[in-house]
Amino acid sequence: MFSLPRTERIKMDNAIYHVMVRSITEVPLFKKDDDKDKYLKQMKDYQTIFGFKVYAYCIMTNHAHFIIDSNGADISKIMHGLNFKYAVTYNRIHDRHGHVFQDRFKSKIVDTDRYLVTLSAYIHNNPLKIKGYENCPEKYKYSSLKVYLGLKKDETGLLDEAYIMQMMGENVNNARDRYLKFVYMCDKEKLKKEMEFEDEKTEYRSQRKVLVRNFSPEKIIAFICEETGIEKLMMYMKNSRNNKEARALAVLLMRSLCNFKIKHICQILGNITESRVSKLCSIGVELISTEDRYKDIVNKFILQQVC
Repeated sequence: MFSLPRTERIKMDNAIYHVMVRSITEVPLFKKDDDKDKYLKQMKDYQTIFGFKVYAYCIMTNHAHFIIDSNGADISKIMHGLNFKYAVTYNRIHDRHGHVFQDRFKSKIVDTDRYLVTLSAYIHNNPLKIKGYENCPEKYKYSSLKVYLGLKKDETGLLDEAYIMQMMGENVNNARDRYLKFVYMCDKEKLKKEMEFEDEKTEYRSQRKVLVRNFSPEKIIAFICEETGIEKLMMYMKNSRNNKEARALAVLLMRSLCNFKIKHICQILGNITESRVSKLCSIGVELISTEDRYKDIVNKFILQQVC
């Protein structure tokens, strides 16, 4: 008995992707609402690291759909890291072992504005087969449609709904009415074939600005030292409490903007362990999520490079 090798995933650093994740047949991917909340929270943490954008989503019991603008990041690195973290959390909470996700995540490159808008409608129509939502997908809690229509705020800060909604018109209320009518008009079964996952070598540029991830770690370290006022030598000291925040910000930026694997960052910071790099990255996420001064430092670095 032999198995065919996996086909190489078609990826582009500036692509928008339709991403779908699905559970193995034995277990639901999201047993309860807390699981869905946890996945969105963990996706937000990865968004903080890698700076990708989410244009639409819908989370069901056994699968979930997302429209993700990679914004120059590696979509595989994002999704593999996110799904691994969620699987570990899921197994711990539900006292189980083994796989949670069915094979790799699936992805398809979005190649036109028309396809992008139609895809968002397809995703937002996913709840139609759930009892109680047959004629009102906008009432489903774990879909971005409510945010599109102004029925609730995006509490996670994950979503960029404006990118698609601006295609529906400048007047917000008219755009919302127009979009909801479009969602109702889209036949989910007819759209299903068009949305099937096949790796395709297509490219979609539109007018988006994409962040190029080719920064050097030396430049990042020098910038962080200047902004935080610590000596460069301190960045390489393993057990000093005085450099923790600076090292955390540097690790966060290196993971986000250098396209480095964790083991490479370990070497750069004096052969520290991979678990320590992961911990520093988590600290960095927490710092820029809770304190404006650290968020401003990261934003300043990015703005200086793209301007």
